[in-house]
Amino acid sequence: MMSDSVALPASSPLSREHPYPGALIVVEGIDGSGKSTQIHLLQRWLEAQDEELVFTEWNSSELVRATTKYGKKKNLLTPTTFSLLHATDFADRFLHTIVPPLKAGMVVLADRYVYTAFARDVVRGVDRSWIRRLYSFAIRPDVALYFKTPIEVSISRILNGRQKIKYYEAGMDLKLAADPVESFRRFQGRVLDEYDGITSEFGLDVIDATIGIDAQQRAVRGIVEAAIRRRRGGPR
Repeated sequence: MMSDSVALPASSPLSREHPYPGALIVVEGIDGSGKSTQIHLLQRWLEAQDEELVFTEWNSSELVRATTKYGKKKNLLTPTTFSLLHATDFADRFLHTIVPPLKAGMVVLADRYVYTAFARDVVRGVDRSWIRRLYSFAIRPDVALYFKTPIEVSISRILNGRQKIKYYEAGMDLKLAADPVESFRRFQGRVLDEYDGITSEFGLDVIDATIGIDAQQRAVRGIVEAAIRRRRGGPR
């Protein structure tokens, strides 16, 4: 858990409601938490409700994708370089993919948001205050859902879907353990601790990601539907 308190300035957009007519919905969680499954189910449901929406995901900007991929392949990324590349990715998507549809009154679904950087980058050794200043332009989501999952459940889900855990996913760059599974356990365990502090700091809605997929989705839809109504000035 976070060892020291970090207060955002009152002027930070993350500290207050954003001014746009659209709704920003984000999901967070460690790898294997099931958050991506849930946001895609939510996307299909909202589309069935005739909502106009846009989907965006972490580390997907064409601006830096090739550079990030090359750096990962060659193991060239220091914690600070990794952090700056992801911040550049986010800034590009924020400017071109997130804000315009919000201004148009659309729903934006984001698979990971700034909280991913706040958790992962700090665990990699980046200063907690610095990383918050780096993303100080980001707006506060209408809904931020944190899918909380025990490490062993996460590992089981990942290995059931593929043969091995990825290098950076396991935090192998931190030299925590020679075995990728044990490295994942240690790295993501620290990320979980950081998320606990972030959840309290920013008021994320916690979803128990160990319960059934349908039960999780019902909870997600209830939270999101209420948030969209509030954003549009409907009955609460």
